[in-house]
Amino acid sequence: MAGLKDATAIVGIGQTPFAKRLDEDERTLACRAVLAALDDAGIAPDEVDALASYTMEETDEVELAKAVGFGDLTFFSKVGYGGGGSCATVAHLAGAIATGQASVGVAWRSRKRGSGPRPWRNTNVQLPTPAQWTRPYGLLRPVDEIAMLARRYMHEFGATRDHLFNVALACRNRANQNPDALMYDRPLTREMYMTSRWISEPLCLFDNCLETDGALACVVVSRERARDCRHAPVYVHSAAQGLPAQHHGMVNYWNDDPLTGPAWTAARQLWKHADFTPQDVDVAQIYDAFTALIPLSLEGYGFCGRGEGGAFTEGGALEIGGRLPLNTSGGGLSEAYVHGFNLINEGVKQLRGTGTAQVPGAATCLVTAGEGVPTSALLLRS
Repeated sequence: MAGLKDATAIVGIGQTPFAKRLDEDERTLACRAVLAALDDAGIAPDEVDALASYTMEETDEVELAKAVGFGDLTFFSKVGYGGGGSCATVAHLAGAIATGQASVGVAWRSRKRGSGPRPWRNTNVQLPTPAQWTRPYGLLRPVDEIAMLARRYMHEFGATRDHLFNVALACRNRANQNPDALMYDRPLTREMYMTSRWISEPLCLFDNCLETDGALACVVVSRERARDCRHAPVYVHSAAQGLPAQHHGMVNYWNDDPLTGPAWTAARQLWKHADFTPQDVDVAQIYDAFTALIPLSLEGYGFCGRGEGGAFTEGGALEIGGRLPLNTSGGGLSEAYVHGFNLINEGVKQLRGTGTAQVPGAATCLVTAGEGVPTSALLLRS
């Protein structure tokens, strides 16, 4: 890992519009996002020789390479576990470039989750083994599984719905500053939150991420190549993946403590190879498929002590000017939910100084992937 520190940089980012329904198919959206990222970097498509995405990505490397016009590819990978793989796509490219396997890498995610089917509605396929311990007993959706963890967290540490509201409000406030966000013109109040319908108690409508059609991409190159690109480089300072012993996706049934999830494992590796600490992070893009994941992640990544994640959100801590400005584009809760890739791109914008809700002087950023599943994380710096 020491050899990866600041050896590569993100030099291009791109995205399509976000919507509940887009007419174009996922491959076309992927191509548009990738071309936008390459244009942002000032790099021609035929210079790309490495790709990384998610195992859940429907557009494969062959289709994308032909459609966009890549050259010979010498590295390609896909990362599993849905949103847990977002940051790992960049980490895989960074490793490949730092070790000489490739020179220009593209990571992407294209998804039509807004207009497409819900993955769990197909009852004709045999359940994977982990789901056989949950779905027959009523935990049909990810929200049901995270709701159980949230209830346990509230019971054990005294966290309240007001703490979850603080998360939802911070993300919505930032989306209200972002014209690209789905919730740009839709403010959130405490009354709206507290009176909204349950999705899976104790999680209400506003505790859940959006259902979105859209695509995003980023371009990774070596530190040396980055100096010649169109924008100031954003360096990949540290990267990690985490899958704890005896893990069971979402519910953590077999862990000694189900509330210390994959974030704790990833964080130990992430900070081990970093030159700064959680206290030095200027802005954080923390995976927010559900509000309850934020206090769990705040603890896992070392911003507060065990059981203190709820209280950490108090007093405007997650707002601009607070202790840890959070998800400054609106995140999955209020900008768009594309398996967390918008968090990567927003981290780049913040360190470029071009965010719609810019944190003054931001020079370091934590980006995390999905908590509750095998996960990944990045430390970025300008």
